[in-house]
Amino acid sequence: MLKQRWPWAVAALVLCGIFSSPAENSGAASSAESPFIVDLWESGPGDQKLPESAVIALTQTQDGYLWLGTLGGLVRFDGTRFKVFNKANTPGLDSNRIVYLFEDSAGNLWVGTETAATVLIKRDGQVSNLGIGREGRGQRLRFACEDATGAVWLNLADGGVVRCRGTNVAALNASASSIIAEKSGPVWVATQLADRNGQLLGQVLIGLTVVSNSSAFIEQEELPVGKLDFLLASKSSGYWRLADGRIQKWRGAKMERDLAAYPWDATNTTVTCAAEDAAGNLIVGTHGAGIFWFDAEGRAAQVSTAEGLSQNARGIVLSLCLDREGNLWVGTDGGGLNRVKRRVFEVLGESKDWTVQTVCEDGQGGLWFGTFGNGLKHLQDGAVHSVGARQGLTNLYVRSIFTDQSKRVWSGAVGFGLFEYVNGLFRQFTNAENANPFVSAIHEDRLGRLWIGSQGGLVCKDRTGWKKFTTRDGLSADSVRALVDDAEGNLWIGTDGGGLNCLSHGQFTAFHTANGLPGERITALWLDRDGVLWIGTDGAGLGRFEHGKFITYTTSDGLLSDSIGYLIEDTRSNLWMGSYVGLMRVSKKSLNDFAAKKINFIACRAFGKSDGLPTSECTQGSQPAAARARDGRLWFPTTKGLVSVNPLDLTPNTNRPPVIIESVLVESREQITNAFGARLPGITIPPGQERLEIHYTSLNFTAPENVRFKYILEPHESRWFEAGNNRVASYSQLPPGDYRFHVIAFNEDGVASQTGATLAVIVLPAFWQKTSFRILVGVGLLVVIGGLIYFFATQRLQRELAVLKQREELEHERARIARDLHDQLGANLTQVTLLGELAEADKDLPDEVASHAQQICTTARETTHALDEIVWAINPSNDTLESLVNYACKYAQEYLELAGISHRFDVPAQLPVADIAPEVRHNVFLAFKESVNNVVKHAQATSVSIQLRLEPGTFTLHVEDNGRGLGGQPEKPGRNGLRNLRKRMEDVGGSFSIGPAAGRGTLVQLTAPLVKH
Repeated sequence: MLKQRWPWAVAALVLCGIFSSPAENSGAASSAESPFIVDLWESGPGDQKLPESAVIALTQTQDGYLWLGTLGGLVRFDGTRFKVFNKANTPGLDSNRIVYLFEDSAGNLWVGTETAATVLIKRDGQVSNLGIGREGRGQRLRFACEDATGAVWLNLADGGVVRCRGTNVAALNASASSIIAEKSGPVWVATQLADRNGQLLGQVLIGLTVVSNSSAFIEQEELPVGKLDFLLASKSSGYWRLADGRIQKWRGAKMERDLAAYPWDATNTTVTCAAEDAAGNLIVGTHGAGIFWFDAEGRAAQVSTAEGLSQNARGIVLSLCLDREGNLWVGTDGGGLNRVKRRVFEVLGESKDWTVQTVCEDGQGGLWFGTFGNGLKHLQDGAVHSVGARQGLTNLYVRSIFTDQSKRVWSGAVGFGLFEYVNGLFRQFTNAENANPFVSAIHEDRLGRLWIGSQGGLVCKDRTGWKKFTTRDGLSADSVRALVDDAEGNLWIGTDGGGLNCLSHGQFTAFHTANGLPGERITALWLDRDGVLWIGTDGAGLGRFEHGKFITYTTSDGLLSDSIGYLIEDTRSNLWMGSYVGLMRVSKKSLNDFAAKKINFIACRAFGKSDGLPTSECTQGSQPAAARARDGRLWFPTTKGLVSVNPLDLTPNTNRPPVIIESVLVESREQITNAFGARLPGITIPPGQERLEIHYTSLNFTAPENVRFKYILEPHESRWFEAGNNRVASYSQLPPGDYRFHVIAFNEDGVASQTGATLAVIVLPAFWQKTSFRILVGVGLLVVIGGLIYFFATQRLQRELAVLKQREELEHERARIARDLHDQLGANLTQVTLLGELAEADKDLPDEVASHAQQICTTARETTHALDEIVWAINPSNDTLESLVNYACKYAQEYLELAGISHRFDVPAQLPVADIAPEVRHNVFLAFKESVNNVVKHAQATSVSIQLRLEPGTFTLHVEDNGRGLGGQPEKPGRNGLRNLRKRMEDVGGSFSIGPAAGRGTLVQLTAPLVKH
């Protein structure tokens, strides 16, 4: 239990100036001499600007986001864009003025606001107001820490202490000015001591040991302190104490190290914040003096406005945070957000206003470099000496400078040819036969021969003298830009517009784009220790030549630029390339793996102004250009000075970049958003919503512009899509189905995300896209197709059947005609023949001959009638109702008149036009003929009435006589004639009936079908 004297203590260490009005941003930049690089983010509109220029609190959460507390809201930063959370868009956040931020080990974010409310944002994104500190500004959150049991301690501005463990929130009877928790150690509470009269006696640190799995704690230590300025728990162990003008490292109640005295004026400067770097060194932010960054020996490097820290109203640093990549983030009062990085690239101060064109060592520990317009410079023992007209250099536009194996210095100037430096003076070679006035490249081969490349050809200087080669000698172009020789004694020549040449045993061989060369304009050549020739081009990328095969690398393969000004290799087997948009560093292993098709994208590290270069534009058109010193240091010419770097100081960023999917839009409307970095559950897209956008990001703070993404939507895509630095994946039309979106990132050094980020995407089908509907449509189509097949097959069969039927009917008709001809005409002709023979035999008997002649005449008439009937039956023009009725009536009239029977016809005067099938016509007539013959032969009638009755679709012939009738029997069984009549009518779809007439006699009815026109 805390001692009772605590309530008498007076609160101290209230933060100074936090709520002052922000000043205008100045946009200060780092100076070239500063060991630090400072980048600034200011306030303004858009998601790349802060909502307000006072950054009061800073922390990096476990998911990798940088969180900022500002007077304009809670801000989330991913390295490129700011996302603001305020009262308008975040329920539970009751104020836009955020003054404190703290993340516990469970990933929950504790937010203190100016209105004294403490807000807890849980890891899953739930926002809740804890209800702590509602009485006024004195209750706002000032410090927070977490003890070994996972409980969070809150120190309020009025000195109050609150301990939160789960849902248990307890206010302690205490008045504290600061509070920290050692890692696996006690909680230290700072308070002030006063006597009974309120006179301050000093300060004391009270160490509280927390009982595990309990809300109890015991007071373990009391450490008196004079004037306490700041407490900071160390990330490793122990804590930093800034008190009584000294910076000390403590563990528990024991001081481990007295680091140093304050390097600032403690009278006029107040400590406002502190942090540790990755090595455990202390960083202190102050009110008015900027930042002090200590090393392990206690030496402090100051970062203030002189070093590029942004200007603000009173030079107040309000917050500090060191991210996991080693960048220091600084929140200022009115000066926005600053990123501080240690400078690795150094700019030679005297050269910052010069366009440096060429650089080489002098062989004696010094360095020569030529400028374009400012002459030749010699760096020796840290001093830069100018060499110009007094030393015989008559032109200040130096294109190349070279030191040979004999330590002789050669220089090429624009329009003035070649110079040799002898005894402190330059001697100019003016013989036009030796060299063109425009010298671009100087190179010495393994045999000690000097080669000069110019706009007018290639020149060789050896012990025997000078020799010049031009297109007349086989060179593909006279403008020579780059030279290198290999172990076999071949000289490789890069030309401006004529491709690559190889001079071997006095013969030139040219290589062009048709041979695989990337481009015809060669700017640089480099032969590595493995014998691989690297070729820089102007606009066509980088070339690799080995064993007669060219490989090309361009921006689509990962390079920063396709225009390469110069090439050089460091001691770590990295290839460096100068370009108009920055320096590029690529490991040769990556380039070789690409050539072997082991990878399809190269990791290219780009360096620009944000890395300490004075400009991103490197120079081009000279050899030598860049240089590697004996100590391994690289020197690069740029348009704003000479830059150097020790490659060993460039520590690769091995942090695997976290990838987070931030939001998903469907038809440009946001569906789900990842407000606080929680994992998104997935997205279901309703039918008809086709345009999908997935917004993702990578949390990289060192070089976010160099982060590279690739993603895949499985199973819609079969290969990963290289997205570059683009942070949106768009799909215009996705078919229904279940998908999995997967995105990974690569940082500036090619290190990939561990797992990346995934999102489940479900596209719901419209009813016509559902499987059941498709099955139904498929079945319907099959039914329709089957029906059509059946219909056409049936039609075909019917046509075939009709043809067969017609053929059968034709055969039947032919058989009938043959039968009729045989039965009637044949019999009659046979009878005529017999009668003729009888007449011949009885020629002596006139009476017999006359009788036979009479019978022959009768038979001939019957034959004529039979033939006429046959002809009428087979003539298709008679297939009408009118023809049938007329022919039947004519026959009956002639036959009944010969029989002496009176007759009457009851037929309509105007018969309808109707077709009758031939078989119907023939059978009806034969039935009618048989009925009339029966009347004559069997009825013993004296009168016959023939009547035609018409009904819809049918007609009926009535044959009625007044003969003896049927004797009361409608139809006597056993009479074949009547059965034949019935069958004949039924065969043609008609009917036959016979019965008594109305009076006496017999009535025969023949009914048959007809078709009206």
